[in-house]
Formats: sequence, structure tokens, C-alpha cells
Amino acid sequence: MTQRLRRQFGLTHFIGIGLLLFSVFGFENVAMAQDLADSAIELSEEVRDMPVSSTIRLLFILTALTFLPAMILAMTPFTRFVIVFSMMRQAIGLQQSPPNQVLIGLSLFLSLMIMQKPLNQVYDQAITPFMQGEVEVLDAVEIGMEPMRNFMLANTRRADLQTMLSIGQIPDVQTLEDIPSTVVVSSFLLSELKTAFVIGVKIYLPFLVLDIIVANILLGMGMMVLPPIIISLPFKIMLFVLMDGWTLLITSITSSFYGV
Repeated sequence: MTQRLRRQFGLTHFIGIGLLLFSVFGFENVAMAQDLADSAIELSEEVRDMPVSSTIRLLFILTALTFLPAMILAMTPFTRFVIVFSMMRQAIGLQQSPPNQVLIGLSLFLSLMIMQKPLNQVYDQAITPFMQGEVEVLDAVEIGMEPMRNFMLANTRRADLQTMLSIGQIPDVQTLEDIPSTVVVSSFLLSELKTAFVIGVKIYLPFLVLDIIVANILLGMGMMVLPPIIISLPFKIMLFVLMDGWTLLITSITSSFYGV
């Protein structure tokens, strides 16, 4: 009986010492964790207040360049040029001449030439101050979007703008500055598509008339087996060259952007 009591007393004593040690070290761990949390909060506040280094800014610029193809397609006349040039090639009857690479390259450099003034404003007002640490990221993006918005709004049909406002269920806006950038980009892209197809139809008409004339001549001569496109193709190319088609085409596309 005495040995049993000693065993219970020893077990109780061991448990008590264990609880005491656990409480001591547990409270120390809690205090240590609290100190670490306070240090982390202070460190995060210090890091947030520190100016962003030029390396981080350069990394942000390089990351933003991944969105450059989408910006070129949606915020420049690149889409108009590509569609018109493709329709012109189909109207003449050529399949791979000029090649796609040539048309895309010509469209790209023409777009950059037209966008030279807005792009210079973006570089001077947003990119240069951001790289020098004068403005933050969100401020630089907002400042850089302003010249692009002005260009797109100046070349967007108001009917297309109203259509996008209705689709987005955006209430009546008082000024153009109240319109979200997503609506401006969508309206500009829709307007560019309409303009490109209008120009494409005007290009198709003279070549279509020439195809009809050649087809009627071949039909009157009884040459029904020979495809009219084979006979009309040299005449269409000759007509396009003699009337200086490339100059007239590029001039008609870019004329609406002058003075922007």
C-alpha cells in the first residue's frame, strides 16, 4: 500500500513539474512569437516606406512589355492596317504576295509613325518620371494612359462609345474623363473594325467590276472552261500599279489620323 502511494505521488509530482515547465516555456514561446510578429510588422512598414529601387522599376517595365502585343492590337491603328491590306490582297486575287510578314511589318511601322506623338507623351510624362523614382506605379500607369485615351477618343465614333457604355451597363457620364478605360479601348477597337471594312469594300468594288467584265467577255467568246481570275489577275495588278495603289491606299487610311 505504501509503495502504491509512493508511485502515485511520484507520478503526480512528475506531471506537476511537466505542466510547470510547459507553462513557463509556453509563455516564453508566446512572448517570442509576439515579438517576432511585431518585428515583422515594423519591417513591412519600413519596406513599404522605402523607395523602389531602379532594378525593381526596370523589372516592372520589362514585365509590362509582355502586354505590348495586346496594346498594339487594341490601342493603335494596327488592326485597321492589317485588315485593309489583307482585303486588298484578296481583292486583287493574290494569295501570298505580299507575304504576311511584309504586311504586318508595314502595318506596325505605320502605326508607330501615327502614334509617335502620343507615345512621346507617354515616355516623357510617365516612363521617365517612373524610372527616376518621381512617381509610383499606379500614378505612372494613370498618367501614361491619358495620351492614349485622348488619341482613342479622338478617333472613335460616338455611336460605338454609346454602344459599349450600354453593354457595360454604365450610367450616364457627364464628361469623357468619367468613361472607364476599358470602355474607351473597346469602343476604339470596334470603330477601327468598322472603318477597316468600309475601306475594304471600297477597294473591292473596282476589282470586282473588272472581274465581271472579264467573265462576260470570256462567256461571250465561249471560253467557259478558262477561269476568269487567270485572265483578270494581270489586268488587276497592272491597274493597281498604274494608279499608284499603295500610295493612295496608305494615304486614305492615314488621312483620318492627321492632326491628332
